[in-house]
Amino acid sequence: MQGIMKIMPGEPNDQNRDYLPEAIKGSRMVVNENGNNSQVYPERLEEFHGDLVGDGIEDTWYEYVPESYDPGRKTPLVFSMHGGLMTGWGQCIYTCWTQVADREGFILVFPSAGTRRFWQLECEPERKKELTTPNESGFFMNAFPDDIRENHDANLVLALIRRMKERYAIDEGRMYMQGMSMGNGMTAMMAKYYAHLFAGMAGSAGTSRKTQFFHPDGSVTHQSLPVAAWQTRMELDGPPPFSDEDYEEAVVHNRRYWLTVNECTELPRIRVEGEKNLAYYHGKKADYVFCDVKNRDHGQTLDDAEWVWDNLFSAARRMPDGSIRMEPQKDGFQPNAFSAALAEGQAAAWLNGEVIALAGRVFTWKKLKYHGLNGGEIVRGTYLMAPVSFLARAAGGTLKTETDGAVAEIALPDGRKLQTARGSIGMVIDNRMRAMDCEAVMRDGELYLPAAWFFRMILGRQVSECRGVLYAAECYGELSMHMARLLRDLLS
Repeated sequence: MQGIMKIMPGEPNDQNRDYLPEAIKGSRMVVNENGNNSQVYPERLEEFHGDLVGDGIEDTWYEYVPESYDPGRKTPLVFSMHGGLMTGWGQCIYTCWTQVADREGFILVFPSAGTRRFWQLECEPERKKELTTPNESGFFMNAFPDDIRENHDANLVLALIRRMKERYAIDEGRMYMQGMSMGNGMTAMMAKYYAHLFAGMAGSAGTSRKTQFFHPDGSVTHQSLPVAAWQTRMELDGPPPFSDEDYEEAVVHNRRYWLTVNECTELPRIRVEGEKNLAYYHGKKADYVFCDVKNRDHGQTLDDAEWVWDNLFSAARRMPDGSIRMEPQKDGFQPNAFSAALAEGQAAAWLNGEVIALAGRVFTWKKLKYHGLNGGEIVRGTYLMAPVSFLARAAGGTLKTETDGAVAEIALPDGRKLQTARGSIGMVIDNRMRAMDCEAVMRDGELYLPAAWFFRMILGRQVSECRGVLYAAECYGELSMHMARLLRDLLS
């Protein structure tokens, strides 16, 4: 039986502009900025201190045990790692992990990084001096030991696993880790060396440098087993710290790392809903989910934990033989019931999970006003044009053409009949005239129509466009930059 998820009323304080307002701790204060929304400090969040590693360093961590915890039943365990300059309790209140735990019954650990509130992250040996020397802003990374076994923060996680297994009935096959920003980097490092201890790893915001994921010969640097992985990226984020990499390319090679490690060779299932853009890849060794959030810069969404748990963690289990098994889910990841994508310049399209060839390349057409402008022109609209044969197929209709393709008639499954012709902005729908966004255009023997108009007006779909890529689905969604790149790569 599921528990109840509930949002408690907070006391907004928009005047507190500190990076992590310390007054939040133990209070009912909430702070909302740029989509980074805090929740009320949970009453059941318990703070602990101790030298768990045994190296003389006292660490701080936070445990959250839901009221429904039953010591007679094996329980999943989730680690959530904070960003740089944050704390374990800060990571807790800026996520909804505790509410999801209340509903699902798992236990949470929120460790705090001790030194400067920065995790001790891996860096390339040749860059160690650069990354550990303060820059003009006084920012620098913590030194990473040459041997992962000497990394205090990694050892803290291992010690916390031992502690939690001693205190609670932990299901060893269902342990997971998620992190934000520098916590994303910490999660990526733990996955690289200790993925075999976990069933799922997830990170939000921040990307790793290419040299951290790939050797010069192109092989991955991964030194553990494959693991169910999730990456949430923010459309307006930036490249890895101390890096001159292009952010878009950094996102691509971060995605390619997990596609390689988990041997994901099939086309993804895609869902664009609201500002969330998700691509779910099934892998031979483990599954991988890529998520891009429209109109967001660095940070994490309050519901990121909900999406990660429902769509990946809740199904992933590490088996005794080391393999990952994805268990059946009643409410697991579902792609858009209808999805179609077109990219300018491409001769292929995405349709309901498949890449299909087009009769010609998609192009952009400008609707012009030029009468009375003495030879000049004004652009009154710009539209992505798709072959009528593809649009008929997307609609599940039957296409009939005349006059060498210059006249097109489409019979739809619901009985409607459409007719248009080269050079006309009109479409006859069941013997009634309607105007399209722009005129029908002939290219290489194929009639092209404005794709967004067709999906919206004829099929009643939601349409979003980004960087020359159009995506149509049955629900509201905003296509993001990185999902547009993913789709373009698939279509090219």
